[in-house]
Amino acid sequence: MPDSLTIKDNRTGKEYAVPITNGTIKAMDLRQVKVSDDDFGMMSYDPAFMNTASCQSKITFIDGDKGILRYRGYPIEQLAEKCTYLEVAYLVIHGELPTKSQLADWVYNITHHTMIHENIKKFMDGFNYDAHPMGMLVSTIAALSTFYPDSKNIMDAATRKLQIYRLIGKVPTIAAYAYRHHLGLPYVYPDNDLSYTGNFLGMLNKMTEPKYKVNPVLERALDVLFILHADHEQNCSANVMRSVGSSQADPYVSTAGAAAALYGPLHGGANEQVLRMLREIGSKDRVPEFVKKVKSGEGGKLMGFGHRIYKN
Repeated sequence: MPDSLTIKDNRTGKEYAVPITNGTIKAMDLRQVKVSDDDFGMMSYDPAFMNTASCQSKITFIDGDKGILRYRGYPIEQLAEKCTYLEVAYLVIHGELPTKSQLADWVYNITHHTMIHENIKKFMDGFNYDAHPMGMLVSTIAALSTFYPDSKNIMDAATRKLQIYRLIGKVPTIAAYAYRHHLGLPYVYPDNDLSYTGNFLGMLNKMTEPKYKVNPVLERALDVLFILHADHEQNCSANVMRSVGSSQADPYVSTAGAAAALYGPLHGGANEQVLRMLREIGSKDRVPEFVKKVKSGEGGKLMGFGHRIYKN
């Protein structure tokens, strides 16, 4: 067996040949390594998934040492420069960038699923004024499961597609409503005339003006930010969603589980820690002093300067 790993058990002197596929061995193949017939067999131990793959993915490729991030084979630099977030979302899901007609259909369906049920608004109103927006987001996405019971029919391709439209369309609306609730401002309904990110900015910031005018620089910056966050291999939230979904739970509770993982300060919550750190620093002239304290060990961590995967 040329593509194999030979394991010698020094306890018994026995040797075992374990097949190698794509640079990996199956943990279950270790079960044959036993001291006696009634022995359970060897197991691998990797609580943080530091050196364990739970699936084979064709979506994202990362090489942190070389500074490489690709979605479906496309370099992130090209996608960030030439594509919109919705084009990249289509790419991640379908495996290839959309044609002009495919993109038009994709954008139309997502745009027309941005509105949320009025009872969902009432549900969100039940939260305290100072409720954390992520707590509201997680709870509200989970609540969508009760509004769309058809989503439980996960084996039907057409039903799955509909939930994709709903999730991509409604999550920005829910996020914006959570933000407005926190500020005590009235909710702003989606505007189908705006782009995906333009609409999100409008729902966040619109006040009394009849029509919200989007700042194109902010709109494009947010679009690129969404592109960069589209997928990052087997991160914490991706693993949670796959784990919840493996029980054939519907997409809403699966997404809520992933969002709950993202809530933590060692995952997506790190962004919140950056904002807290910047507020603590206060002004530009205090930056050198803050960095000096971090380096000397007197201060806390310097948040937001590099994902642990990216070393370049």
